[in-house]
Amino acid sequence: MRRHPCPANGSGPVSADTATARPDLGAGLRRVLVVLCTTEIISWGVLYYAFPVLLPTMSARTGWSLAAITAGFSASQVVAGLVGIPVGGLLDRHGPRAVMTTGSVIAVLALVALASAKSLVWFTAAWLLAGVAMAGVFYAPAFAALTRWYGSRRVTALTALTLVAGLASTVFAPLAAVLNDRLDWRGTYLVLAAFLAVTTIPLHLWGLRLPWPAIEHETVHTPSAVARSRPFLVLVVAMSLAAFSVYAVVINLVPLLTERGMTTSGAAVALGLGGVGQVLGRLGYARLVARTSVRARTLAVLLVSAAVTILLGLVPGPALLLITGSVLAGVTRGIFTLVQATAITDRWGAVHYGQLNGLLTAPVMLTAAVAPWAGSALAAALGGFPAVFVVLGLIGVLAAALSTASVPR
Repeated sequence: MRRHPCPANGSGPVSADTATARPDLGAGLRRVLVVLCTTEIISWGVLYYAFPVLLPTMSARTGWSLAAITAGFSASQVVAGLVGIPVGGLLDRHGPRAVMTTGSVIAVLALVALASAKSLVWFTAAWLLAGVAMAGVFYAPAFAALTRWYGSRRVTALTALTLVAGLASTVFAPLAAVLNDRLDWRGTYLVLAAFLAVTTIPLHLWGLRLPWPAIEHETVHTPSAVARSRPFLVLVVAMSLAAFSVYAVVINLVPLLTERGMTTSGAAVALGLGGVGQVLGRLGYARLVARTSVRARTLAVLLVSAAVTILLGLVPGPALLLITGSVLAGVTRGIFTLVQATAITDRWGAVHYGQLNGLLTAPVMLTAAVAPWAGSALAAALGGFPAVFVVLGLIGVLAAALSTASVPR
């Protein structure tokens, strides 16, 4: 057994198992979980879910096209994925406190830059800066923190985090709409920036003060060796294809349902109910982990997601059946988030989680960023969104098949 010297925040190293077993650390672990649940719902709500609400107003007030504005937002996702790779290494060595606090500071600066943007170039540059912030405050660093601190109990902690953070759109989409009605989009982003500053910066600085535990393990692989291995490369491709399918479904569900004859408001309700399904899917993940192997679990989740996507493309109605399909798509989407979050630890353990998860997350975020545009482009080429959903489902089937080769011997 070898001990990795990973001191953090000025404290001596403790093992991950010791951190979860010592009674005096119990309160600290609960504080960490509460802090991350709070900061994730705020960070996602402010940096991600406010944007689609403010998008029409931004275009109307500035005269910039919807496509140009959305391109800046998509670019932020690309930057977040790329910056997440070196951030993963920092997380492994030093823990999340400095990374997430710095990310919150950068997020505030980016939002202020967005609110004051007088040109499209300035606006796009502000989104690129926001992408750097996303790499430091979104799921990846939070997952790394809970994976290391909670050790063998990480699935329970990760499930709790994603359940709460899943409410970000529920809270911040209507909040952004109310602020926009009163303050316009620039004022809305300034208010959200101030709120993010007074909440997430002190919470990350104060709440993530636990010693960063060392991992006791038998060293057989370096991170670079794992990253070059066939199972890891297959996992990256499988998760990227699956993410493309899953997130393209989210963005293009409303256009599909309106083509099927539903009203826009009815389609929006169906999309919202998919969010409820997302929460329900995550509630059952711990039980799924206990009863299945990582290969079987990943295959089943990706196959069910693909099947639901194909059925949404093939079934013309009635509306109740389409809404049921939207809820089921949400269930599989919720579980997929946790499958991705635990993909590294399920296969290679938690030793180099931050670095390896950064390498996995980067292409996944790239495909998620491309998904909105790709769905619309496919619809134009194939003559409508039903055919798009069938294609997305087939991509999901391919991802499921590849996932069977992603588990090392």
